[in-house]
Amino acid sequence: MNRRNFIQATILTTASLAAAPYIGFAAAKNVNGLTDFAKWQLSKSQWRKLLSKQAYYVMRQEGTERAYSNKMEASKKVGTYHCAGCNLAAYSSKHKFESGTGWPSFWQPLNKKYIATKTDYKALWPRTEVHCARCGGHQGHIFKDGPEPTGLRYCLNSAALKFVAA
Repeated sequence: MNRRNFIQATILTTASLAAAPYIGFAAAKNVNGLTDFAKWQLSKSQWRKLLSKQAYYVMRQEGTERAYSNKMEASKKVGTYHCAGCNLAAYSSKHKFESGTGWPSFWQPLNKKYIATKTDYKALWPRTEVHCARCGGHQGHIFKDGPEPTGLRYCLNSAALKFVAA
């Protein structure tokens, strides 16, 4: 069974899959110009089958890959960065910048509706975690030291992303 068939077979509600647009497999409808989508609910064993060991560690256990150990940090390719778990298009190369941190960094997502946040208290100070709004996969953190116009840095793990060339 290929990855797409596995995902479609494991989604609880398959009715929303019939007209799924490019942004992912579980999209449902367009409301006020924003795409509304079904939340993914997979078991731990299903996620382990779907994701690589590194992606599972980052996305499902809220881990972090080592700085400068990833393939996307210095990439200048034009395209879109999708969630590695559910294929939701989340970030554009137009919003990517060189942060000098060793992780891919963006100053904004494609749409704020495509991400979710929560406070992380694992460090010495509270940080804002960023997750995929559809599958809940941990992607990284948001910091307030990014470039204008937002002043934000979405510091992400490349294991949580899949690049799709334009």
